[in-house]
Amino acid sequence: MTPLHYVGGALHLEQVALAAVAARFGTPCYVYSRAAIEATYRAYDAAFGSQPHRVCYAVKASSNLAVLNVLARLGAGFDVVSGGELARVLRARGEALRVVFSGVGKSAEELRQALAAGIACFNVESAAELERLNQVAIQLGLRAPMALRVNPDVDAGTHPYISTGLKENKFGIAAQDALALYRRAASLPGLRVHGIACHIGSQMTDLAPLREAAGRIAALRQALLAEGIAIDHVDLGGGLGIAYRDEVVPSAADYAAAISGPFAGSAVEISIEPGRSIVGPAGVLLTRVEYLKPGDGRNFAIIDAAMNDLLRPALYDAHHAVLPLREAGGEARVWELVGPVCESGDFLAHARSLALAEGDLLALRDAGAYGFAMSSNYNSRPRPAEVMIDGSIVRLIRARETLDDLWRGEQILTD
Repeated sequence: MTPLHYVGGALHLEQVALAAVAARFGTPCYVYSRAAIEATYRAYDAAFGSQPHRVCYAVKASSNLAVLNVLARLGAGFDVVSGGELARVLRARGEALRVVFSGVGKSAEELRQALAAGIACFNVESAAELERLNQVAIQLGLRAPMALRVNPDVDAGTHPYISTGLKENKFGIAAQDALALYRRAASLPGLRVHGIACHIGSQMTDLAPLREAAGRIAALRQALLAEGIAIDHVDLGGGLGIAYRDEVVPSAADYAAAISGPFAGSAVEISIEPGRSIVGPAGVLLTRVEYLKPGDGRNFAIIDAAMNDLLRPALYDAHHAVLPLREAGGEARVWELVGPVCESGDFLAHARSLALAEGDLLALRDAGAYGFAMSSNYNSRPRPAEVMIDGSIVRLIRARETLDDLWRGEQILTD
């Protein structure tokens, strides 16, 4: 849980009043709790007990160097999906030997970059990628450690945009093709078959699909072992979802028991790739009410944060709880929280009962994952500052962009 609480009517994150953060760094502003990030990582790590395991943080959820460094200090692994994410991990003092490289579109240059760095494993997602990885590795005089990301065709029961384990999804290799492709991989001189990977979806709160997928991967592992293809690790994908609204989320211990059960008694290393659950509840987005615009049909509260700052509501119709930075009396009304971007889809919250006045400060909860990471400069809006709270210490971990940042690298025609 995010360590958000009111003290004397003022909303605090850890020991810091968020109104003071807004006054110092402006709004919109992302603020993260170091304690929350560390506590969730440690819960995952402890949940597996003596079972060999690795917790590889999904960098795409939040890739700020300070966030990555906090996790690297704890011994985390990292799941990356681009050369840029790999470079960020290394810059944040993460260990290449703890990195797995996923993603359907790895370029030859990205493969070379990762091989040169000495990463732990490539999660290969197509037959074509398998051949390319082999060629690149041979050119470098190396053998690439790899796993096939096998699509177990298990319905995750989550939003269709974040469901990744069905046969119609772009990710992974069809289960019926896996044995033949593993035989091919074992025959190639530039590859070292290392494991099996799968990932059925994000924001998972039901253990049954995860348990079913793990069972199918365990069966595939046994089939490969019978053919003499050694499998020393299985990557079972993302971690748990979070309670954006009223979702009931299993404990890390129950999650670990569910996915490790099919491998009980074996020495296989189990890897997971949680992102949202580690940083999502650890972060809030601070915003200020610019205008109130009551109407006959709906009441609009126009805030200074917009869809370019937090895309999830517009993209997924995602829900984020909204809290005032100061508990206020007065009459509550039902408001649409919308931003200044010129799109009808520019909303951050629908139909929220709040007592609002112009100038009020608000916090959108559970915004640490896929918040800043998906932000943009649409409408030429500078991206927000990012701040980390560590007890009573406040650290700026990314400065707010300036107008000069918006056009850095652009050139005006000279003729």
